[in-house]
Amino acid sequence: MQANVAHQEQRRQDTLLFVLSVSLVASQAFSDFVTRSPLNIATLWPSNALLAAGLLVLTPSRRIGLVLLAVISHLVIDVMVGDSLARAGVYTVVDVGEGLLVWVVTGRFFGGPPRVRTMRQLALLTTLTAPVTLLSAVVAATTLTVFFGEPFVTVLADWFMCGVLGMSIVLPAVLVLLDSEHRRAFHRSLPERAGLYMVTALLTAAVFHPRGVPAPFILFPIVVLTAFRLGPRGAASASMIVACVAIPLTVRGLWSDQIFTGWPQAQQNRVVQAFVGMLFVTSLATGLALAQQERLRRLLVRREQLTRAARSRALAANEAKTEFLATMSHEIRTPLNSVLGFTQLLVGRQDLPADARRQLSLIDSAGTALLTVVNDILDFSRVEAGQVELLFQPTSAAAVLHDAVGIIRPEAENKGLTVEVEVQDPVGGLHDLDGLRLRQVLLNLLNNAVKFTEAGRIRACLTVEAGDIEDRLKFEIIDTGVGIAVERQGRLFQRFSQIDSSASRAYGGAGLGLAISKALVDLMGGRIGADSAPGRGSVFWVELSAPEVEVFDVAEPEPTAEPGAARILLVDDHPMNREIGSALLALVGCRVETAENGQQAVAKAARGGYDIILMDIHMPEMDGLAATRAIRALEGPLGDIPIIAMSADALPQQVERCYAAGMVDHVAKPVQREVLYAKVSRWLARK
Repeated sequence: MQANVAHQEQRRQDTLLFVLSVSLVASQAFSDFVTRSPLNIATLWPSNALLAAGLLVLTPSRRIGLVLLAVISHLVIDVMVGDSLARAGVYTVVDVGEGLLVWVVTGRFFGGPPRVRTMRQLALLTTLTAPVTLLSAVVAATTLTVFFGEPFVTVLADWFMCGVLGMSIVLPAVLVLLDSEHRRAFHRSLPERAGLYMVTALLTAAVFHPRGVPAPFILFPIVVLTAFRLGPRGAASASMIVACVAIPLTVRGLWSDQIFTGWPQAQQNRVVQAFVGMLFVTSLATGLALAQQERLRRLLVRREQLTRAARSRALAANEAKTEFLATMSHEIRTPLNSVLGFTQLLVGRQDLPADARRQLSLIDSAGTALLTVVNDILDFSRVEAGQVELLFQPTSAAAVLHDAVGIIRPEAENKGLTVEVEVQDPVGGLHDLDGLRLRQVLLNLLNNAVKFTEAGRIRACLTVEAGDIEDRLKFEIIDTGVGIAVERQGRLFQRFSQIDSSASRAYGGAGLGLAISKALVDLMGGRIGADSAPGRGSVFWVELSAPEVEVFDVAEPEPTAEPGAARILLVDDHPMNREIGSALLALVGCRVETAENGQQAVAKAARGGYDIILMDIHMPEMDGLAATRAIRALEGPLGDIPIIAMSADALPQQVERCYAAGMVDHVAKPVQREVLYAKVSRWLARK
């Protein structure tokens, strides 16, 4: 691949050398043989610009060849025109020296071949070449005056005029034509390009022909149109076409019959060059402006593509994260269901010795702690997905605090900690709060206080300050634990962040509890923070604003039936899960039958006689969702039996899929006895 690219570049360089060499020799011959003034100075001289362009774009070895060709052809043509060898030598040295000096100056300034992509760059190029052309004119005029007796001022003016017009038109035109960016832009069909160039040539001939219309301004529309359609390269090409048609006609004196100025031929040549220069600058300015717009458009398109790609990657990453969470949640909950389920069954036995019962309690505590981590991850995924909805209702803030403290009190007292509750509530009423989410936040703070406090006490405080519209509620959880250094407190409420993440850290956890608490408090429109010092304990506080509300009548809760004597179909592919579920339901008198997959479940449901179906999701042959849809398709009451998902799929989108398939409720694994009994009782009561 690289060899192919290098070969293509060599071929391009050879082509450039050939084209520039032919153009340089042809222009030298045309200028010397046709455009010389009475002082034997050409009035048109693009050769120096072609030489400078070649030096800027060719490789070193090809530059040497172009310079040698320029020197030899210059000397030969000058001698053929009739110059003495000395005069030809002066012309050659000055002209070739000018091309070399322009190459050095512009190359140093631009750091390589100049890029003519804006009007500023075009102006800079002209500003750099004009002093070099003036210097060469001064050298030529001085030499010709001293050694050949030519008038200094006239030679200086003639030399400078022919050189500066060539440098200001031919050099930027060649650079534009060779610029790779201009070549890639403004792609038009060959017929359109050929048509525009043909019309430009014909109009130029019509203007400068002896029988034509001497109105050169009519060339501006077609050249500008060419710039609009073909960009800067089109503008440069059209201007060169005008020059190649108009200048020969002018040099031959064909245009003098049309304009009747009485000017000498050299002056007419300069006027036509000046006209071509104005046409070139005008059209090139148009082309460069359009090219700049095209570059901006391509840049915007590219950035839009990158933005779409980044968005796609972000969505894919989010989907991968969700899928990962779902998979890991399922894989953790499935074995944890067996651990906690069998532990609950064993704890209920009366024939166990005390040490075995204590060990079972430790297993249950460890499993519950692991379940807390899993639930934290799920809660955080819900918060990030924006799937947490608050349920505001009349709530006693003090009751929520007492309830949360009551949950953690046994664990705190087992560690020898004193737990105190202080409430300062002059209002004494109910507030519009989401009691469940508020209790979740307080439990997170209280659990942390118990975890990080080895001795002393934990105080849970509530202060209510009455307001005109809303009351201010401030909860404070104060402990005498290890405390937190100031420089580490900034990481407290960040997700997956722990104050001590070293290998020797004394406390575990996923680092999500405080992040979830902050997200919930933010949803409730409040603030959460902490004040702490190492060795002096910590104070975590929550501030909420809530209006006081009156108690309103609430409908009586729906009666529930006892689960005893119910006939239940338990569908699960895992033998341990079937054993645990059957045992838990048998404890309350349920008659349980089992199925190992969805096909068996559909077959048994079609026979009827069940009050409730507990359905797993991931099963071979037919999964729980397909089985639910198949049961719903059964005729009559058989299709209306309540189907409750009992699965380790506990993410919000997974639960939604269960409801969409026709299930009426969801019990997450690991199964908690109280939750399972409550769900079964609720749906038994509705039959």
